[in-house]
Amino acid sequence: MQPPVAAVIEAHRTLERFVAGLSDQQVAEASALPGWSRGHVLAHLADNAQMFARLAEHALRGELVAGYGGGVDERNAIIEATAGRSAAEHRAELAAHTARLEAAWARATDVDWSRPVTFRNADLAATVFARWREAWIHLADLELGVRPDDWPEELAAHVIDFLLGRLPAGTRVDAEDMGRQWSVGDGPPRTVVTGGVRDLAAWLAGRTPVLAPVAAEELPPLGPWPPHPPQRLDRL
Repeated sequence: MQPPVAAVIEAHRTLERFVAGLSDQQVAEASALPGWSRGHVLAHLADNAQMFARLAEHALRGELVAGYGGGVDERNAIIEATAGRSAAEHRAELAAHTARLEAAWARATDVDWSRPVTFRNADLAATVFARWREAWIHLADLELGVRPDDWPEELAAHVIDFLLGRLPAGTRVDAEDMGRQWSVGDGPPRTVVTGGVRDLAAWLAGRTPVLAPVAAEELPPLGPWPPHPPQRLDRL
């Protein structure tokens, strides 16, 4: 599948517009994520772009590197160490790392998208989809006026595809406004959850939908976020 590079670049420009006028005080204020300020979210978005750029640059040379040599602890330490930047510093870091990421993607050919990366033991194309999710979901977390109902429809459908495994077997998800259905497991559904595609995506992503999805009885419980499999460090 051709990755949605143009859509991610559009998400980057949208993110830049919304943070353009942020003050230092606003950066220090709480985000929608418990325990995280807006500065934490911005630090994560910049570092995430830097990590994906590094993976892409090495993949294009036929090399595999770990996203984080120290795993999630290193990732968290970077976020904590950089969350307190000024608004101007956050904007500069975000712009620099997204530009580096977009430049790496611009060098990729159709063949390159299937090159392996250590992120989720997937390929380079998968990192584009991941960045698409990161940009829009965390835009909503910044609480700057973007809500899940502002997410592109195809992004919302992709989020459902990615997070469907959070639902128990026997669940069917119906996006009434899009006419699409997703099922977990084989056999007839025991639970049918209906709603708009963006509301369903927000619910599965653990964010607050504008209109909560509904089921005949109660909504099924959500399992954990899809885990990262062990990183592969073999060379191509």
